[in-house]
Amino acid sequence: MPAEMREQGFAESRLQLLSDISGAFRPGVLTALVGVSGAGKTTLMDVLAGRKTSGSIEGSITLSGYPKKQETFARISGYCEQTDIHSPNVTVYESILYSAWLRLSSDVDEKTRKMFVEEVMTLVELDVLRNAMVGLPGVDGLSTEQRKRLTIAVELVANPSIIFMDEPTSGLDARAAAIVMRLLLMKRGGQVIYAGELGRHSYKLVEYFEAIPGVEKITEGYNPATWMLEVSSPLAEARLNVNFAEIYANSDLYRKNQELIKELSIPPPGYEDLSFPTKYSQNFYNQCIANFWKQYKSYWKNPPHNAMRFLMTMINGLVFGTVFWQKGTKIGSQQDLFNLLGATYAAVFFLGAANCITVQPVVSIERTVFYREKAAGMYSPLSYAFAQTCVEVIYNIAQGIEYTVIIYAMIGYEWKAAKFFYFLFFIVSSFNYFTLFGMMLVSLTPSSMLANILISFVLPLWNLFAGFLVVRPLIPIWWRWYYWANPVSWTIYGVVASQFGDNKSPLKVPGGSDTFVKQFLEDNLGIKHDFLGYVVLAHFAFIIAFFFVFGYSIKVLNFQKR
Repeated sequence: MPAEMREQGFAESRLQLLSDISGAFRPGVLTALVGVSGAGKTTLMDVLAGRKTSGSIEGSITLSGYPKKQETFARISGYCEQTDIHSPNVTVYESILYSAWLRLSSDVDEKTRKMFVEEVMTLVELDVLRNAMVGLPGVDGLSTEQRKRLTIAVELVANPSIIFMDEPTSGLDARAAAIVMRLLLMKRGGQVIYAGELGRHSYKLVEYFEAIPGVEKITEGYNPATWMLEVSSPLAEARLNVNFAEIYANSDLYRKNQELIKELSIPPPGYEDLSFPTKYSQNFYNQCIANFWKQYKSYWKNPPHNAMRFLMTMINGLVFGTVFWQKGTKIGSQQDLFNLLGATYAAVFFLGAANCITVQPVVSIERTVFYREKAAGMYSPLSYAFAQTCVEVIYNIAQGIEYTVIIYAMIGYEWKAAKFFYFLFFIVSSFNYFTLFGMMLVSLTPSSMLANILISFVLPLWNLFAGFLVVRPLIPIWWRWYYWANPVSWTIYGVVASQFGDNKSPLKVPGGSDTFVKQFLEDNLGIKHDFLGYVVLAHFAFIIAFFFVFGYSIKVLNFQKR
């Protein structure tokens, strides 16, 4: 609420989604949480499971009589979300194996883990789809019903003591329905109107509601679940002029449940509060290995991203190579040198910018999956950031080698080992910091659209202050700091200094006295060969800085609102 409204005496209003919810869940009992749309079913499950990311929560939750600790609770519970969120570019088997790898105890060996995965796949009838790609919902891959079964399998393979399922039968056939033993019924507004056993054919539920004056009796053969929602709807309440929440609060059933809550809120004799010696099931090294394994599999099976990356690299290399064909062998005049500067600028900036833009959708999709896995306590966010960065670095190295081989030969740079490897280093480093910058912007923003907007703002500035359109000595002194803060300018500096900074060939300067290439670069562009060591360190600094901002943002920021 704006401060001006508060100063004028307006009270800040809050929307209450749940009201006086109390209950107890016994071990080994399957409880159904039922209610009309807007009753707060998902909200209640998010609160109980510790998945709520916004709003304020009042009250207490105990586990075997002890206050619930979320880190411990995440290790022993599973949550099948209403939306089936999975990495699209891995198979069904890989998705389940990955979950088992990170969520089962480190004491479970690989053979036992794989046997358990096979058992769970058979249980949910996914064994025939083991090599099927998960795909994107509504686009390709698994059907809605198959994705729901995968969601259940990913949680079951963790062998949880408690499992939450938000609309687990959505899209499933009748065979998948489980026998519900207990019911928690809520009305719109987040109030409980029934909590208790169902009985055979739901006779206890029917008996409770039929005892309320005016409630229509159930007809023979009618579905008790449908009847229950019809007779407890807001329209039925208004017609009967009753409040089912008040009726429940004054019932013997409510008092019986309160006694049960008190009983189960006291720790049993000899029981200790549950705890684990470590925060995660696997140590940090194993987390990194598992995350890298999944990311590598995912990237390998994503041709739209990676095949196009290498195709674009080849096309760009051939285009720039033919446009600047053998310019490196002709440095006799100032114009020849500027032509080479143009070749260097084009080689560095355009393909790097493409990497920065194309990586964002991939990172954005995986971030949605990351939120689910992070909430499940599967791994440290830093291990996730490390794995995704490592996979990108591998592809960037391969891309850089391809690009360097093409344009180095076609442009005609000098064939010396030191110069070649300097060029390769700067190209690969530029691909890495461009990619990491794109990943970093996704981690800092709530959507890839906003990240794209920021990219469209930053890249023109990098382009302007790269040292080609306006060379550093001509940049106004109050803007020169941005030249040094611009990673692209360091790359262009590094390539030019390494290739021509030690060149003592004569250079003709129109309207001026002739000089040498090395001297011209130092006097007119401020580029010195002796500065190369600092340029190399600057590239490492940019890469490390972008990586740590990406990792820290992934760890701290959560744009998922629940």
